[in-house]
Amino acid sequence: MNRTIYDLIGLSAGVMFILALKGLSHPRTARRGNILGAIGATVATVAVFFYASEGNELPLNNLGWILSAIAFGVLVGVPAARKVQMTAMPQLVALFNGVGGGAAALVAIVEYLKLGDSASTGVVIATVFTVLVGCVSFSGSIITFLKLQELMTTRPVVFPGGRFIIAATLLGTVASAVWVVIELGTTPLLILAALSLLFGVLFVLPVGGADVPIVISLLNAFTGLTVAAGGYVLDATLLIIAGTLVGASGTILTRLMAEAMGRSLFGTLFGAFTAKPQEAGAASETRPVKSGTPDDVAILLNYARRVVIVPGFGLAVAQAQHTVRELADLLTEKGVDVAYGIHPVAGRMPGHMNVLLAEANVPYEQLSEMDEVNPTFPQTDVALIIGANDVVNPAAKTTPGCPIYGMPILDVAQAGNVIFLKRSMRPGFAGIENELLFDPKTTLLFGDAKASLTKVVGALKAL
Repeated sequence: MNRTIYDLIGLSAGVMFILALKGLSHPRTARRGNILGAIGATVATVAVFFYASEGNELPLNNLGWILSAIAFGVLVGVPAARKVQMTAMPQLVALFNGVGGGAAALVAIVEYLKLGDSASTGVVIATVFTVLVGCVSFSGSIITFLKLQELMTTRPVVFPGGRFIIAATLLGTVASAVWVVIELGTTPLLILAALSLLFGVLFVLPVGGADVPIVISLLNAFTGLTVAAGGYVLDATLLIIAGTLVGASGTILTRLMAEAMGRSLFGTLFGAFTAKPQEAGAASETRPVKSGTPDDVAILLNYARRVVIVPGFGLAVAQAQHTVRELADLLTEKGVDVAYGIHPVAGRMPGHMNVLLAEANVPYEQLSEMDEVNPTFPQTDVALIIGANDVVNPAAKTTPGCPIYGMPILDVAQAGNVIFLKRSMRPGFAGIENELLFDPKTTLLFGDAKASLTKVVGALKAL
């Protein structure tokens, strides 16, 4: 295979990547987009094995190691992707994204050591960028994984002098980058990698649980830019194309998510250092709430004219998407207008609820985005909240300084009746209490969401 054919194959793969991103922009075409992206990546990978350099020699050095690495990746990646629960999908994405950034940094380091003093200034600068951003993406993604998996606290981790330590680490990282460019050598490059890894950790620690999805998107953009810079180092046009696409789309998604959360990106990343401490409220166990039975909920739903279902992480945990679809279909048969209110960051990642409901074949026309559904809540008889908390918490509007203050929410409080399906009175992912739980028009149905909904469906059928 000569260079022209190889470049044409790379161009075709690049087109597939673009079409994949286009397909992923809508639930109806997302599956096709995923398939196109997978085909493009496979074609690009296989083509490398058949590409001949000018010397007509196949680049098959260390073939055994290469095939072993591919086999290991398949053995780990395929079972992980097939067995992962929807509740764990965001942290899997974070982990895979971090591995991608780390891999790009390692490749850049190896290539730098291979070129030695013969590396041009442009290649050295690209290497420095790849190592710096790739290491930040790797260590930062590990922290987001630990937060989402709740292996560490989901609250912002703030320590005395934290902002100054972060700033000093960043200055040291930049200084090390300049040192590599000016002096070259292995030692400054390794110091740069170590400081970048440290900065990635410090960069993510102050982020609270509710804002972690935004950071994942940002780190994903970082990984894309890292891959693009690595493509320059390796003279691989396809890597530049793929990395640039990921970097651009990740940047756009990050901006849209920050807007959906109602805050600046800087405030998301470092707001914990300026947030005012919140006074501890009265323990929720000592405050009265109105709890109900499945029969009570069924009666409210049966006599409603319009019901808005608000899915959240609790729905995903209980795997109740098929049961909620059954409930919605039953209400529709009774003449009830049913819609799903989808917050942009419901669950743990953008689109989390859309994918979950798509598994149950929920009609796309019933899914309503926040801006579309909010004006309809005053005309809604029942807002049925299934495992969501932070995205409907009035504290986002009424409590300055709280972790979610300023975030646009679903205005379920304007509905005639509010029903919360919850396992307990435990706060949401942001770790703050929801005053709506104590509203007189709110009814709480405690228990596993799937089991509770099954009982509600049974009671509704009996009416």
